[in-house]
Amino acid sequence: MTALRVFIPFALGFFVSYVFRVVNAVIAPDLTAELGLDAADLGLLTSAYFLTFAAFQIPLGILLDRYGPKRTEVGLLAFAALGALVFSRAEGMAGLVVGRALIGLGVSSCLMAAFTAYVSWFPKERLPLLNGCQMAFGGLGALTATAPVEWALGFTDWRGLFAGSAVFTLLVAALITAVVPRETVERVREPASAKLQGITHVFTSAVFWRIAPITVASQATFLAIQGLWSGPWLRDVGGLDRSAAADHLFLIALCMVAGMAAAGWITDRLGRIGISTMTSVVAFTAVFMVGQTVIAFNWADPILLPWLAFGLFGNTGVLAFAALSQSFPRHLAGRVVTALNLLAILGAWAAQWGMGLIINLWPALPSGGYPPPAYRAAFLLMLALQVLAVAWYAAFRHPPVKSVD
Repeated sequence: MTALRVFIPFALGFFVSYVFRVVNAVIAPDLTAELGLDAADLGLLTSAYFLTFAAFQIPLGILLDRYGPKRTEVGLLAFAALGALVFSRAEGMAGLVVGRALIGLGVSSCLMAAFTAYVSWFPKERLPLLNGCQMAFGGLGALTATAPVEWALGFTDWRGLFAGSAVFTLLVAALITAVVPRETVERVREPASAKLQGITHVFTSAVFWRIAPITVASQATFLAIQGLWSGPWLRDVGGLDRSAAADHLFLIALCMVAGMAAAGWITDRLGRIGISTMTSVVAFTAVFMVGQTVIAFNWADPILLPWLAFGLFGNTGVLAFAALSQSFPRHLAGRVVTALNLLAILGAWAAQWGMGLIINLWPALPSGGYPPPAYRAAFLLMLALQVLAVAWYAAFRHPPVKSVD
């Protein structure tokens, strides 16, 4: 029962975070039609979430280690609710960006607070499985932000959708307050110099820099494409109408749920026979890259097949957080996961906006979309970064990742 009181509330927090993260892939046509946004505008607007999300990761790590995940997440979710309300009332690009930025700040703790809580409440051997289940809940949020959102838009508009999301966010914060038990881990009061030394220790660790690039590259790609560019690709390259595109996005998100739960379980089982978490991460990433190659060149018929592989394997790079958590002292757990998340989210911000800039190099079609070569160039750039990251991990010579109590 205690385990559920810890897992379910934090998982719901990440559910909310993921709804906000990917919903623009569905409402992009509404924003374009009502406010006259182009591809670069959409990329900048949607990536504003990632910019403030990333900017708060280092302070977040300190807050998590000092005040604990429960108090930290509840306080920040209030900003997410405020951001959703601002977004719902925006009349132009400035208001949309401010609202989106506040949402990014407010949900910046949802995944990292959960990871930090699990380090405190569960044995380290179970962390890959728990992290996989946590990501599966994020997939449920991604599911909700596809066909169900398209259905909801038949009863309200995107403004009403975000107003309702603000209320739901506050309800989740109230649930975390009421349900999550008091921590048994004593929080250490550290002077400012010790806090900074902890951050420095993480960022100067050879283990950290061996793992970080492969996680950052794969996560930046997945978050940028799933959160925005998957929807336009399905319409402009795949030739789907809006309803069919939303249905495809729903199936992609469903695969994400199944993929993360299965990947966590597989990694947990392989770990019991001596196969490391990072070995599993590299294998999953390789399959993810094959799927992206097929998508970039539009080789598949039906087009849904490589996109299902994209959903199944796209988020498996998150399992690397468990490997890092096992490699540092517990009192640094918050700073370790937020340091890696900082780089991953900065990468997602740059990728989402940068892909928009690349796509915008091609003239828009009469329909308002963009030609296939524009998407191909953007997708292949992200694929090349992942290839380099995997090569770096393979070439990096360092003793195997070891568990630290």
